[in-house]
Order: sequence, then structure tokens, then C-alpha cells
Amino acid sequence: MNTLSYKTISANKATVEKEWVVVDATGHHLGRFASKVAKILRGKYKPNFTPHVDCGDNVIIINADKIEMTGNKWNDRVYLRYSGYPGGQKGTTAAQLLKKGSDRLFKKTLKGMLPKNRLGDKILGNVYIYDGEKHSHEAQKPRNLDINSLK
Repeated sequence: MNTLSYKTISANKATVEKEWVVVDATGHHLGRFASKVAKILRGKYKPNFTPHVDCGDNVIIINADKIEMTGNKWNDRVYLRYSGYPGGQKGTTAAQLLKKGSDRLFKKTLKGMLPKNRLGDKILGNVYIYDGEKHSHEAQKPRNLDINSLK
């Protein structure tokens, strides 16, 4: 029996193959959509996933302003931030974040689904969010991905 066939291959910075992917947010619910995007960013859909390496793809989200939330979550869900000073906690609703820019809402949502360390910060830099159909990454030849085809 050949014992070399049982080696576990760990990905590293040199062996990772990163792709560019375009996903459309039209008609999707924020949390379910963001969790699938976070898995793509992390690389969990790839067979060579390694937890301590950035082996995920670069994701371009288009039509981010057409994302949906059920119920009254646009006004009831509050995203908190804290300045570090007494009385420095401030809250922002999802509707206010979307009004300032859909990239703020998506980055806040995705940041909570990624690791809370330097790797998570680096992975969050691999997402590009646009309100319309147009994006400026045609040179990378991104492929369209149907987010519903993923588990």
C-alpha cells in the first residue's frame, strides 16, 4: 500500500488559485446572501480549503441596492459602534446604512461572518460592491456565479 497517497495537501500563498466571481444581489435576502458570499470569500467551496490561508475568490457584488430584508428589519435591526469613550455607543439602522451606501451595509454584515483577526481583515478586502450592473473589473475576466446553486 502506498502511504504517500494519504498526504494532506495544505494550500499556501504560492499554490492558491484565486478567481474573480460576479454575483447578483437582486431579490436575495441579506443574511442568506451574505453567508454564501462569506463562504466564497473564505474559500470553503474549494477542495483545497485551508483555514489559516486566504484561499477564497475575489467577489464582485452587483445590484447591491436591490437586496431585501424580511419583516421590519430595515428599521428594527441596529448596527452598533463604540468610540471607546463613556456614552460613545451609537447605533445605525440597516436603512440608514443602505442610504449612506450599500457597501457599508454589506461590509458590516460580511465582517461579522469572517474570522476576527488579520486574516479576516485581508479577506474582507477581496469583496467589491456596486449598486448597479456596471463594475470596473472587466479586465480580470470575472465569471458569473448563480448564488442559488451553492449550498
